[in-house]
Amino acid sequence: MSALQSFPFDEIAGRGSIREADADELRRAVYEDGGISLDEANRLIALNASCPVQATEWSDLFREALTDFVVNQSEPAGYITLENADWLISRVAPEGLIKSRKELDLIVHIIDHARWSPGVLVAFALAQVSNAVRSGEGPLRNNGKVATIDDDEVELVRRMIYAFGGDGNVAITRAEAELLCDINDSLVSDYVNPAWVELYVKAMANVLLANSGYAVPNREAAIRSEAWLDERGELTPFELVKSITRLSLDDVIGDYRKQSTEESALARLDRQYREMVTGEQIDANEADWLAERLARDGELSHAETALISYIKEIDAEIDPRFDELLERRLSAA
Repeated sequence: MSALQSFPFDEIAGRGSIREADADELRRAVYEDGGISLDEANRLIALNASCPVQATEWSDLFREALTDFVVNQSEPAGYITLENADWLISRVAPEGLIKSRKELDLIVHIIDHARWSPGVLVAFALAQVSNAVRSGEGPLRNNGKVATIDDDEVELVRRMIYAFGGDGNVAITRAEAELLCDINDSLVSDYVNPAWVELYVKAMANVLLANSGYAVPNREAAIRSEAWLDERGELTPFELVKSITRLSLDDVIGDYRKQSTEESALARLDRQYREMVTGEQIDANEADWLAERLARDGELSHAETALISYIKEIDAEIDPRFDELLERRLSAA
Protein backbone atom coordinates (compact mmCIF):
# COMPACT_ATOMS: atom_id res chain seq x y z
CA MET A 1 0.00 0.00 0.00
CA SER A 2 1.39 3.40 -0.92
CA ALA A 3 1.88 6.09 1.70
CA LEU A 4 -0.82 8.25 0.12
CA GLN A 5 -3.40 5.46 0.15
CA SER A 6 -3.05 5.20 3.91
CA PHE A 7 -3.21 8.97 4.50
CA PRO A 8 -6.22 9.85 6.75
CA PHE A 9 -8.12 12.09 4.31
CA ASP A 10 -11.52 11.30 5.83
CA GLU A 11 -10.40 11.85 9.40
CA ILE A 12 -8.94 15.28 8.63
CA ALA A 13 -11.99 16.29 6.58
CA GLY A 14 -14.23 15.19 9.46
CA ARG A 15 -12.63 17.59 11.91
CA GLY A 16 -12.50 20.42 9.33
CA SER A 17 -8.91 21.49 9.95
CA ILE A 18 -5.53 20.74 8.41
CA ARG A 19 -2.74 20.93 10.95
CA GLU A 20 0.94 21.50 10.32
CA ALA A 21 1.63 17.85 11.15
CA ASP A 22 -0.97 16.78 8.57
CA ALA A 23 0.69 18.89 5.89
CA ASP A 24 4.11 17.50 6.78
CA GLU A 25 2.84 13.90 6.69
CA LEU A 26 1.13 14.45 3.36
CA ARG A 27 4.25 16.04 1.86
CA ARG A 28 6.32 12.98 2.87
CA ALA A 29 3.70 10.67 1.37
CA VAL A 30 3.57 12.59 -1.93
CA TYR A 31 7.33 12.55 -2.42
CA GLU A 32 7.67 8.95 -1.23
CA ASP A 33 5.26 7.87 -3.95
CA GLY A 34 6.89 10.13 -6.52
CA GLY A 35 3.61 11.74 -7.47
CA ILE A 36 -0.16 11.53 -7.10
CA SER A 37 -2.90 9.75 -9.01
CA LEU A 38 -6.08 11.30 -10.42
CA ASP A 39 -8.06 9.91 -7.48
CA GLU A 40 -5.56 11.37 -5.03
CA ALA A 41 -5.63 14.74 -6.82
CA ASN A 42 -9.42 14.76 -6.47
CA ARG A 43 -9.11 13.93 -2.78
CA LEU A 44 -6.60 16.75 -2.22
CA ILE A 45 -9.00 19.24 -3.78
CA ALA A 46 -11.93 17.87 -1.78
CA LEU A 47 -9.89 18.03 1.45
CA ASN A 48 -8.96 21.65 0.77
CA ALA A 49 -12.62 22.56 0.23
CA SER A 50 -13.83 20.78 3.38
CA CYS A 51 -11.33 22.31 5.82
CA PRO A 52 -11.84 26.01 6.56
CA VAL A 53 -9.00 25.93 9.09
CA GLN A 54 -5.63 25.30 7.46
CA ALA A 55 -2.00 25.50 8.54
CA THR A 56 0.11 27.84 6.43
CA GLU A 57 2.21 24.87 5.26
CA TRP A 58 -0.83 23.45 3.50
CA SER A 59 -1.08 26.22 0.88
CA ASP A 60 2.39 25.54 -0.56
CA LEU A 61 1.87 21.78 -0.60
CA PHE A 62 -1.57 22.06 -2.21
CA ARG A 63 -0.21 24.27 -4.99
CA GLU A 64 2.97 22.27 -5.59
CA ALA A 65 1.40 18.80 -5.61
CA LEU A 66 -1.43 19.70 -7.99
CA THR A 67 0.86 21.68 -10.29
CA ASP A 68 3.16 18.68 -10.54
CA PHE A 69 0.18 16.42 -11.28
CA VAL A 70 -1.33 18.61 -14.00
CA VAL A 71 1.86 19.88 -15.64
CA ASN A 72 4.47 17.16 -15.22
CA GLN A 73 2.68 13.86 -14.58
CA SER A 74 -0.08 14.22 -17.15
CA GLU A 75 0.70 13.59 -20.82
CA PRO A 76 2.03 15.32 -22.79
CA ALA A 77 4.42 16.46 -20.05
CA GLY A 78 4.76 20.21 -19.80
CA TYR A 79 1.54 20.92 -21.71
CA ILE A 80 -1.97 21.32 -20.27
CA THR A 81 -4.56 19.76 -22.54
CA LEU A 82 -8.07 21.11 -22.91
CA GLU A 83 -9.36 18.00 -21.15
CA ASN A 84 -7.10 18.57 -18.12
CA ALA A 85 -7.97 22.27 -18.01
CA ASP A 86 -11.70 21.43 -17.99
CA TRP A 87 -11.12 18.89 -15.20
CA LEU A 88 -9.22 21.41 -13.09
CA ILE A 89 -11.82 24.15 -13.48
CA SER A 90 -14.67 21.74 -12.70
CA ARG A 91 -12.94 20.64 -9.51
CA VAL A 92 -11.82 23.98 -8.04
CA ALA A 93 -14.85 25.99 -9.18
CA PRO A 94 -17.80 23.69 -10.02
CA GLU A 95 -20.12 26.72 -10.13
CA GLY A 96 -17.75 28.82 -12.21
CA LEU A 97 -16.38 31.00 -9.42
CA ILE A 98 -13.58 30.33 -6.96
CA LYS A 99 -14.34 30.46 -3.24
CA SER A 100 -10.88 31.33 -1.95
CA ARG A 101 -7.74 33.03 -3.22
CA LYS A 102 -5.86 29.74 -2.84
CA GLU A 103 -7.66 28.21 -5.84
CA LEU A 104 -6.86 31.20 -8.03
CA ASP A 105 -3.21 31.12 -6.96
CA LEU A 106 -3.20 27.43 -7.91
CA ILE A 107 -4.49 28.16 -11.42
CA VAL A 108 -1.92 30.92 -12.00
CA HIS A 109 0.88 28.74 -10.62
CA ILE A 110 -0.09 25.90 -12.98
CA ILE A 111 -0.22 28.21 -16.01
CA ASP A 112 3.14 29.69 -15.03
CA HIS A 113 4.83 26.28 -14.89
CA ALA A 114 3.38 24.88 -18.12
CA ARG A 115 5.03 25.28 -21.51
CA TRP A 116 1.57 25.93 -22.92
CA SER A 117 -2.00 25.78 -21.65
CA PRO A 118 -5.42 26.26 -23.26
CA GLY A 119 -6.87 29.74 -23.40
CA VAL A 120 -9.88 28.62 -21.39
CA LEU A 121 -7.65 28.35 -18.33
CA VAL A 122 -6.36 31.93 -18.40
CA ALA A 123 -9.84 33.11 -19.42
CA PHE A 124 -11.22 31.41 -16.31
CA ALA A 125 -8.62 33.14 -14.13
CA LEU A 126 -9.29 36.55 -15.69
CA ALA A 127 -13.03 36.00 -15.30
CA GLN A 128 -12.53 35.88 -11.53
CA VAL A 129 -11.14 39.42 -11.62
CA SER A 130 -13.94 40.51 -13.95
CA ASN A 131 -16.52 39.16 -11.51
CA ALA A 132 -14.87 40.98 -8.60
CA VAL A 133 -14.95 44.26 -10.54
CA ARG A 134 -18.58 43.85 -11.58
CA SER A 135 -20.06 42.45 -8.35
CA GLY A 136 -17.73 43.67 -5.62
CA GLU A 137 -17.88 40.16 -4.18
CA GLY A 138 -15.66 37.12 -3.83
CA PRO A 139 -12.21 36.41 -2.38
CA LEU A 140 -10.53 39.06 -4.54
CA ARG A 141 -12.70 41.90 -3.32
CA ASN A 142 -13.14 42.59 0.39
CA ASN A 143 -14.05 46.28 0.21
CA GLY A 144 -17.42 45.85 -1.50
CA LYS A 145 -16.58 48.41 -4.19
CA VAL A 146 -17.87 47.82 -7.69
CA ALA A 147 -16.85 49.12 -11.14
CA THR A 148 -13.31 49.93 -10.02
CA ILE A 149 -10.02 48.04 -10.18
CA ASP A 150 -7.21 48.64 -7.68
CA ASP A 151 -3.47 48.38 -8.22
CA ASP A 152 -3.23 44.92 -6.62
CA GLU A 153 -5.88 43.57 -8.98
CA VAL A 154 -4.12 45.13 -11.97
CA GLU A 155 -0.91 43.40 -10.94
CA LEU A 156 -2.79 40.11 -10.55
CA VAL A 157 -4.09 40.48 -14.13
CA ARG A 158 -0.57 41.30 -15.31
CA ARG A 159 0.76 38.21 -13.53
CA MET A 160 -1.87 36.01 -15.20
CA ILE A 161 -0.96 37.34 -18.64
CA TYR A 162 2.75 36.91 -17.95
CA ALA A 163 2.16 33.32 -16.87
CA PHE A 164 0.08 32.39 -19.91
CA GLY A 165 2.73 33.72 -22.27
CA GLY A 166 5.39 31.45 -20.80
CA ASP A 167 8.96 32.25 -21.80
CA GLY A 168 8.21 32.63 -25.51
CA ASN A 169 7.23 35.62 -27.63
CA VAL A 170 3.52 34.85 -27.66
CA ALA A 171 0.99 37.55 -28.56
CA ILE A 172 -1.98 38.32 -26.31
CA THR A 173 -4.74 35.95 -27.41
CA ARG A 174 -8.32 36.70 -28.40
CA ALA A 175 -9.62 35.00 -25.24
CA GLU A 176 -7.44 37.18 -23.02
CA ALA A 177 -8.31 40.35 -24.93
CA GLU A 178 -12.03 39.57 -24.59
CA LEU A 179 -11.73 39.38 -20.82
CA LEU A 180 -9.62 42.53 -20.61
CA CYS A 181 -12.30 44.34 -22.60
CA ASP A 182 -15.00 42.94 -20.31
CA ILE A 183 -13.16 44.28 -17.27
CA ASN A 184 -12.68 47.66 -18.94
CA ASP A 185 -16.35 47.84 -19.91
CA SER A 186 -17.30 47.18 -16.28
CA LEU A 187 -15.47 50.24 -14.93
CA VAL A 188 -17.40 53.43 -14.26
CA SER A 189 -16.93 55.95 -17.05
CA ASP A 190 -15.19 58.65 -15.00
CA TYR A 191 -12.85 56.24 -13.20
CA VAL A 192 -9.15 56.24 -14.09
CA ASN A 193 -6.54 53.91 -12.62
CA PRO A 194 -3.27 54.68 -14.46
CA ALA A 195 -1.93 51.17 -13.88
CA TRP A 196 -5.01 49.68 -15.53
CA VAL A 197 -4.98 52.11 -18.47
CA GLU A 198 -1.32 51.37 -19.14
CA LEU A 199 -1.85 47.59 -19.02
CA TYR A 200 -4.94 47.77 -21.23
CA VAL A 201 -3.21 49.95 -23.84
CA LYS A 202 -0.11 47.77 -24.05
CA ALA A 203 -2.08 44.51 -24.18
CA MET A 204 -4.49 45.68 -26.90
CA ALA A 205 -1.68 47.19 -28.96
CA ASN A 206 0.06 43.82 -28.72
CA VAL A 207 -3.05 42.15 -30.20
CA LEU A 208 -3.25 44.63 -33.06
CA LEU A 209 0.45 44.61 -33.95
CA ALA A 210 0.65 40.81 -33.85
CA ASN A 211 -2.32 40.66 -36.21
CA SER A 212 -0.63 43.18 -38.50
CA GLY A 213 2.38 40.93 -39.07
CA TYR A 214 4.74 42.13 -36.34
CA ALA A 215 7.06 39.97 -34.30
CA VAL A 216 6.10 40.66 -30.70
CA PRO A 217 8.41 40.85 -27.67
CA ASN A 218 7.92 38.49 -24.75
CA ARG A 219 5.06 39.45 -22.53
CA GLU A 220 7.23 40.74 -19.72
CA ALA A 221 8.55 43.39 -22.10
CA ALA A 222 5.23 43.99 -23.85
CA ILE A 223 3.16 44.82 -20.76
CA ARG A 224 5.68 45.75 -18.09
CA SER A 225 4.66 48.44 -15.64
CA GLU A 226 6.57 51.72 -15.48
CA ALA A 227 7.98 53.36 -12.35
CA TRP A 228 6.63 56.75 -13.45
CA LEU A 229 3.18 55.63 -12.34
CA ASP A 230 4.28 56.00 -8.73
CA GLU A 231 5.25 59.63 -9.32
CA ARG A 232 2.36 60.80 -11.47
CA GLY A 233 1.23 63.65 -9.18
CA GLU A 234 -2.16 65.31 -9.63
CA LEU A 235 -3.18 65.08 -13.27
CA THR A 236 -6.61 65.45 -14.82
CA PRO A 237 -7.99 62.28 -16.47
CA PHE A 238 -7.23 63.75 -19.92
CA GLU A 239 -3.66 64.71 -18.97
CA LEU A 240 -3.16 61.30 -17.40
CA VAL A 241 -4.36 59.44 -20.49
CA LYS A 242 -2.11 61.51 -22.76
CA SER A 243 0.86 60.94 -20.46
CA ILE A 244 0.28 57.20 -20.40
CA THR A 245 -0.01 57.11 -24.18
CA ARG A 246 3.22 59.03 -24.74
CA LEU A 247 5.34 57.21 -22.16
CA SER A 248 4.00 53.76 -23.04
CA LEU A 249 4.78 54.44 -26.68
CA ASP A 250 8.33 55.52 -25.89
CA ASP A 251 8.89 52.50 -23.68
CA VAL A 252 7.53 49.59 -25.70
CA ILE A 253 7.11 50.22 -29.41
CA GLY A 254 10.78 49.71 -30.21
CA ASP A 255 10.45 46.07 -29.13
CA TYR A 256 8.18 45.30 -32.11
CA ARG A 257 9.40 44.68 -35.63
CA LYS A 258 7.85 43.54 -38.89
CA GLN A 259 8.07 39.76 -39.43
CA SER A 260 9.77 38.29 -42.44
CA THR A 261 7.89 35.83 -44.67
CA GLU A 262 9.78 32.97 -43.05
CA GLU A 263 8.93 34.15 -39.52
CA SER A 264 5.25 34.43 -40.42
CA ALA A 265 5.26 30.88 -41.73
CA LEU A 266 6.99 29.61 -38.59
CA ALA A 267 4.46 31.43 -36.40
CA ARG A 268 1.61 29.66 -38.21
CA LEU A 269 3.31 26.29 -37.79
CA ASP A 270 3.87 26.96 -34.08
CA ARG A 271 0.19 27.82 -33.62
CA GLN A 272 -0.86 24.64 -35.43
CA TYR A 273 1.48 22.56 -33.25
CA ARG A 274 0.06 24.03 -30.04
CA GLU A 275 -3.47 23.38 -31.28
CA MET A 276 -2.57 19.74 -31.95
CA VAL A 277 -0.94 19.23 -28.54
CA THR A 278 -3.51 20.98 -26.33
CA GLY A 279 -6.63 20.06 -28.30
CA GLU A 280 -7.81 23.67 -28.41
CA GLN A 281 -8.13 25.84 -31.49
CA ILE A 282 -6.09 29.04 -31.20
CA ASP A 283 -7.82 31.84 -33.07
CA ALA A 284 -5.66 34.27 -34.98
CA ASN A 285 -5.95 37.79 -33.61
CA GLU A 286 -8.34 39.91 -35.65
CA ALA A 287 -8.04 43.65 -36.20
CA ASP A 288 -11.70 43.84 -37.18
CA TRP A 289 -12.76 42.28 -33.88
CA LEU A 290 -10.81 44.87 -31.87
CA ALA A 291 -12.19 47.77 -33.92
CA GLU A 292 -15.75 46.52 -33.45
CA ARG A 293 -15.19 46.02 -29.74
CA LEU A 294 -14.09 49.60 -29.04
CA ALA A 295 -16.92 51.91 -27.99
CA ARG A 296 -19.33 48.98 -28.12
CA ASP A 297 -21.45 50.65 -25.45
CA GLY A 298 -21.67 53.87 -27.43
CA GLU A 299 -18.86 55.82 -25.77
CA LEU A 300 -15.11 55.64 -25.39
CA SER A 301 -13.64 54.93 -21.98
CA HIS A 302 -10.44 56.61 -20.83
CA ALA A 303 -8.53 53.40 -21.55
CA GLU A 304 -10.02 53.12 -25.05
CA THR A 305 -9.19 56.78 -25.73
CA ALA A 306 -5.60 56.13 -24.67
CA LEU A 307 -5.43 53.05 -26.89
CA ILE A 308 -6.65 54.94 -29.97
CA SER A 309 -4.17 57.76 -29.29
CA TYR A 310 -1.42 55.18 -28.92
CA ILE A 311 -2.31 53.46 -32.19
CA LYS A 312 -2.47 56.74 -34.10
CA GLU A 313 1.03 57.67 -32.93
CA ILE A 314 2.62 54.33 -33.75
CA ASP A 315 4.90 54.36 -36.74
CA ALA A 316 3.77 50.94 -37.87
CA GLU A 317 1.94 49.26 -40.73
CA ILE A 318 -1.39 48.51 -39.10
CA ASP A 319 -3.94 46.22 -40.76
CA PRO A 320 -5.88 48.67 -43.00
CA ARG A 321 -9.18 47.13 -41.91
CA PHE A 322 -8.65 48.53 -38.44
CA ASP A 323 -8.75 52.23 -39.38
CA GLU A 324 -11.79 51.73 -41.59
CA LEU A 325 -13.75 49.76 -39.02
CA LEU A 326 -12.71 52.01 -36.16
CA GLU A 327 -13.84 55.11 -38.03
CA ARG A 328 -17.18 53.46 -38.72
CA ARG A 329 -17.52 52.48 -35.06
CA LEU A 330 -16.67 55.94 -33.74
CA SER A 331 -19.08 57.57 -36.19
CA ALA A 332 -21.85 55.29 -34.95
CA ALA A 333 -20.95 56.04 -31.31
